[in-house]
Amino acid sequence: MFIETEGTPNPATLKFLPGRAVLGGATADFATDEAAARSPLALSLFELPGVARVFLGADFVTVTKTDDSSWQALKPRVLGAIMEHFLSGRPVLEGDADALEEDEIAPEDEEVVSQIKELLDTRVRPAVAGDGGDIIFRGYREGVVKLYLQGACSGCPSSRATLKHGIENMLRHYIPEVRAVEQVDL
Repeated sequence: MFIETEGTPNPATLKFLPGRAVLGGATADFATDEAAARSPLALSLFELPGVARVFLGADFVTVTKTDDSSWQALKPRVLGAIMEHFLSGRPVLEGDADALEEDEIAPEDEEVVSQIKELLDTRVRPAVAGDGGDIIFRGYREGVVKLYLQGACSGCPSSRATLKHGIENMLRHYIPEVRAVEQVDL
């Protein structure tokens, strides 16, 4: 089994591509080993000293390291854990992927929200997945779009600039009702 590795805009995060589906159409973001209890793959990665966060994408795994660890020491162990997991035949995730709940959408905003989600799904999420992360729609109220960043995007030094100068400008261009974009945390 050959696993490709790519850098991401977040220097603390690497993207690992095992050459097969990881979660298919879903994603799962684990900030702690306790949160990863339902993912045998994420748990095995958290057992490695120096792993701070694990994100499972459609066909990739992103791993964020702690500040005091180096990729030179950690990368071979991450590659080994991913390879061992897939060769074992164990599931990546036990049960269904949890969907994040969105804020309640006012009936008069449903068309705007539909346009926002369409732009996010077709223009933003594929690019962000290429960098080892995901952006999830969390809500819209009074012209403000709320987004949750996962994977390599979470904690990335350039994520705020991407939100404000990239995503916000694009949404405002196509959807005049959008005034701003905010990052939300869980």
